[in-house]
Amino acid sequence: MIDCGEGTQMQLSKYKIKRSKINHIFISHLHGDHYFGLIGLLTSMSLLNRTQDLHLHAPPELEQLIRLQLNFAATHLSYTLHFHPLENEGLIVDEKKIMVRCFKVQHRIACWGFFFQEKRNLRKVNAERAKIYEIPAAFYEKLQQGFDYANKKGTIVPNEEVTIPGARSKSYAYCADTIYDENICEKIKGVDLLYHETTYLKDLHERAAARYHSTTIQAAAIAQGAEAKRLLIGHFSSKYENLDEFLSETSGIFENTELAIQGSCYII
Repeated sequence: MIDCGEGTQMQLSKYKIKRSKINHIFISHLHGDHYFGLIGLLTSMSLLNRTQDLHLHAPPELEQLIRLQLNFAATHLSYTLHFHPLENEGLIVDEKKIMVRCFKVQHRIACWGFFFQEKRNLRKVNAERAKIYEIPAAFYEKLQQGFDYANKKGTIVPNEEVTIPGARSKSYAYCADTIYDENICEKIKGVDLLYHETTYLKDLHERAAARYHSTTIQAAAIAQGAEAKRLLIGHFSSKYENLDEFLSETSGIFENTELAIQGSCYII
């Protein structure tokens, strides 16, 4: 889960997302709309007798706040909460199927973006060709990992002869609240799906800069600079009732743009 604003639990219930599926929570910064729902979610998980560990990645100040709330309420969680303070850019999660890196974005307070990278899929063994070269099935796992095969005579069978590449790994970047910052581009280069805030339309670029937010064309420029495959825009100011112009302005520069609409799923 990325960020946890007020009302998160209602949304989880509405869209039938199981709390037990959440093992990592990433909090970008300590403005209320990004974390005010967190303490309620943590305690609800305990009331539901959660036992598996939960990892929280957030600005370091949040740990003290959470501990104070739990202590004042004499609450003991039924699971172990691991707090990982965000202090330096780089790798913060390295698991079997995914890696997560954090990077700084520019907002009024310390703020972080997150880059999720699926680990490269293993190569697929061409069983028919492997049999031709008399490669034992016990060696197939090594073939999937990219190793060549040496038979008893010492002849080397190149890996490419008996395998095909696995599906390309996918990636997603979340840029949180930020002013226009071209430095972001190199940190998310080639991302499949980029989320970038567009709080204002292009005519309010001065207001956006003063409040450390971005406009439509600025988000599009970041997507172009990052060579992103797709752009997802959101965090729209409440002053706008219709979002059509957001899509129009952004897609005019970066065609493959979509609006972040509540309750929608976006397939990478």
